[in-house]
Amino acid sequence: MTDRLKGVYVAFDDDIRDDDAEPIIEAIKQIRHVRDVKVFVTKPEDYFARARVRAEVATKLVNVLKED
Repeated sequence: MTDRLKGVYVAFDDDIRDDDAEPIIEAIKQIRHVRDVKVFVTKPEDYFARARVRAEVATKLVNVLKED
């Protein structure tokens, strides 16, 4: 049996300017079955979350390398 999807999320590989994203958003809207595209603006909390993840990954990587 095939699952039904109600939507998907698209994430950019880096934060981009809203005017640079506009052609991408318009292209996505042209895809069949796309009803709407919602834009999420970068907030300071996003920066802190990314910094925390980078620090956690770096710590884990150092710990793996130290295990020798």
